[in-house]
Amino acid sequence: MSVSPSLSAAGASAAAPTQADLLDFVRRTAADAELISSLPLDPDGRTWVRLEGPGGSEAWLIGWPPGTGTGWHDHAESVGAFLTARGALKEYSLAARLPADGWKTLELADGIDRERSLTAGRGRAFGRHHVHEVLNESTEEHAVSVHAYYPPLPGIRRYSRTGRVLRLEQVERPEDWQ
Repeated sequence: MSVSPSLSAAGASAAAPTQADLLDFVRRTAADAELISSLPLDPDGRTWVRLEGPGGSEAWLIGWPPGTGTGWHDHAESVGAFLTARGALKEYSLAARLPADGWKTLELADGIDRERSLTAGRGRAFGRHHVHEVLNESTEEHAVSVHAYYPPLPGIRRYSRTGRVLRLEQVERPEDWQ
């Protein structure tokens, strides 16, 4: 289920937002209890509402039913930030900058895997080509998070992973998720 009304959040600026600006935005937005509780939650699938982010950024409020996740992906040329507003999320990421284009399969080096537990109020910013997956590993509780990206997402590259092998599976465009 998706919900697509545009909600406005204060704090837009004329300059291109930095990762720190995006992290500040998701923190302030996640603190808005009324907004967080307004997100319709579906027991079977993620839900989302598009928000107006700072400085022309793209932002989303996302609901995560128990056991749901994103799969491995990146946000192409966009920098971003996200923060858990309710519940807990787990992020698995790669501590390596991967080539942006021109590959379909990579063998990953040992020691590049990272794991973060992001309980309510915890978040992070990330740079371009950050490859990660985000999961709600709870078997009982929904999680809610706030995400912001700049520039607005030109695409999301989706990957599969088997052991140390990462494979590019597809590229999604904005029209695929809006």
